[in-house]
Amino acid sequence: MAPDAEDFDQQINAFRSELLAHCYRMLGSVQDAEDLVQDTYLRAWRARDKYDRERASVRTWLYRIATNVCLTALESRSRRPLPAGLVAPSEDPSLPLVRGEVSWLQPLPDALLGADPGMAAMDRGSLRLAFVAAVQHLSARQRGALILRDVLDFSAAESAEILGMSTPAVNSALQRARGQLREAGAPEDQVAEPSEQEVRVRIDRFVEAFERADVAAIKQLLTHDVVLEMPPMVNWFIGREHYGTFMDWVFSMCKDWRMVRTAANGQPALAAYWRVEGGGYHLHTLQVFTVTAAGISRNTVFQDAEVFAAFGLPEELTGSPSQ
Repeated sequence: MAPDAEDFDQQINAFRSELLAHCYRMLGSVQDAEDLVQDTYLRAWRARDKYDRERASVRTWLYRIATNVCLTALESRSRRPLPAGLVAPSEDPSLPLVRGEVSWLQPLPDALLGADPGMAAMDRGSLRLAFVAAVQHLSARQRGALILRDVLDFSAAESAEILGMSTPAVNSALQRARGQLREAGAPEDQVAEPSEQEVRVRIDRFVEAFERADVAAIKQLLTHDVVLEMPPMVNWFIGREHYGTFMDWVFSMCKDWRMVRTAANGQPALAAYWRVEGGGYHLHTLQVFTVTAAGISRNTVFQDAEVFAAFGLPEELTGSPSQ
């Protein structure tokens, strides 16, 4: 039986945040995810008279629509990697940066997910950049099977209904997906973070060191095998010393910086502004961090206008910095 028209919007809008996260995991693009959620809701509205609550919950029905919208979109889109999943690490941080002409994985602003109760109950670790980047290496239906089963906790039968596959086919796709992720050494979604207070203290110290252009202090906050990657540049580095050498080069260009806190993919993030000729602080990069008990283990640095727009970052900093 179809739901009453007057409460249909209320029923389906309750799932908007988690559907956005689902489409983002599948596509790795904030803009694509937002567009596909809109497409999902348009299709749901048009098909509302065909919905039968006796056959599936509203949530399952919406996920079927959203997943198939994503599968269709993936037929015409290439995967969105991060540099660490595309090329070997750079051995010399002093070499020129090289721009990669690919569509990169984008960070997801936490603000887009709001405080939705459904999202609070989900595995937020599955939104980590490293996990979403690893998922990009899977085929479209492997992505669907992995996300539906391991992230969203749908049963094999429910996942088969959503994907339009047999249950054995879903189980097979899931096993292949898990195997590929293990081979890639991907599950950073299982990183055990310190408490929120400890993470904030580490990020506070990073901000202080960065704004002082203090490379030695920055290095003290890093793990020995820290990863630094900077899409759209393909150059990326492993290790505290390489990180420090690169920061020496950055600060040779400018020593006057201001940082603004934000959050992405359930991880701490900072918008970096540098002082340009004329006296103002202009937007330079968005940096997303993985923080472990041993220190900062990954910093993914984005320099992309579309990413800046998704986070609502102003081009020029006004008011008090480091808030």
